[in-house]
Amino acid sequence: MIIRARAPLRIGLAGGGTDVSPYSDLYGGAILNATISIFAHTSIVPNNGNHIRIESLDLNEEKVYKKLKKLPIDGHLDLIKGCHNHIFKDYKSKLPAYGISTHVDVPKGSGLGASSTVTVATLAAYSEWLKIPFGDYDLAKTAFDIERKDLKIAGGKQDQYAATFGGFNFMEFYKDDKVIVNPLRIRPEYIHELELNLLLYYTGTSRLSSTIIEKQALNFTGKKEQSLDAAHKLKEQAVLMKEALLTGKLGQIGELLDYGWQQKKKTAVGISNPIIDEIYDCALKNGATGGKISGAGGGGFIMLYAPGNSRYKVINALQALGGVFKPFNFVQQGMVSWIIK
Repeated sequence: MIIRARAPLRIGLAGGGTDVSPYSDLYGGAILNATISIFAHTSIVPNNGNHIRIESLDLNEEKVYKKLKKLPIDGHLDLIKGCHNHIFKDYKSKLPAYGISTHVDVPKGSGLGASSTVTVATLAAYSEWLKIPFGDYDLAKTAFDIERKDLKIAGGKQDQYAATFGGFNFMEFYKDDKVIVNPLRIRPEYIHELELNLLLYYTGTSRLSSTIIEKQALNFTGKKEQSLDAAHKLKEQAVLMKEALLTGKLGQIGELLDYGWQQKKKTAVGISNPIIDEIYDCALKNGATGGKISGAGGGGFIMLYAPGNSRYKVINALQALGGVFKPFNFVQQGMVSWIIK
């Protein structure tokens, strides 16, 4: 028997960073994101032995343990071990022997929410296997608790909910970790146009998002005026982006992305760097009207909006800089799990 699950990664279109505490606790956050056809995968294979084998196929890392209800959190495959510890502590399931493996379709540190998506896919696989009755909000909140509270990984709240729910969502964030997910009904022809105009360009560098997010959180806690003002404007950007998508004003998407990018850089040091600036400037010179670094910043993927037929000129120009474009489509379905007997 094999238990499998997968969950989609996301691109953040507006409001990035306003889901980070303490900003969302004090002022309320708003983000607009959409899931794409790039996935995190988890597989579980029960066996009759007395060991637990944990493996990340894309990171080429593996650990084997005797059957323990609590596995050591030591910097090696901690997301999977955190899920294991939570499941077998909170749900009191009889501990079997099994192997569990994960794989993500993009490199680590991509900025597309991969870590949280792995956590969601892993919880979904456990839920399918052990018949745990997670609702969507329950599963996303559990993934959030494992990462942010159990493992103490700095980060926001959007990724777990995007991976669980799927589709285009306008998300609201409040104190006490309250999250409201508002699905958006966007016309198919608008989505087709977005797929044509939006480009994902991998810079060839990764980054540790928690470092940047910790800086943002400190700026919010210290009520630094520039960071707070930028976050307020990012929240406004999310509302404007929602209106543009719902009403088909796609000509505004590029300038809204650029507006958000200029504000995001003000929330913390390290979000941009000379490599990112060079890529972004090159894209604008060749017809893009806006874009942003995906995720917290510092590396990973850059998302660019190239309207009309300018995508082809942008692609040619940026390929000369050595990066790689990642094709994608938008997907409406969030995490899914199944069993093969």
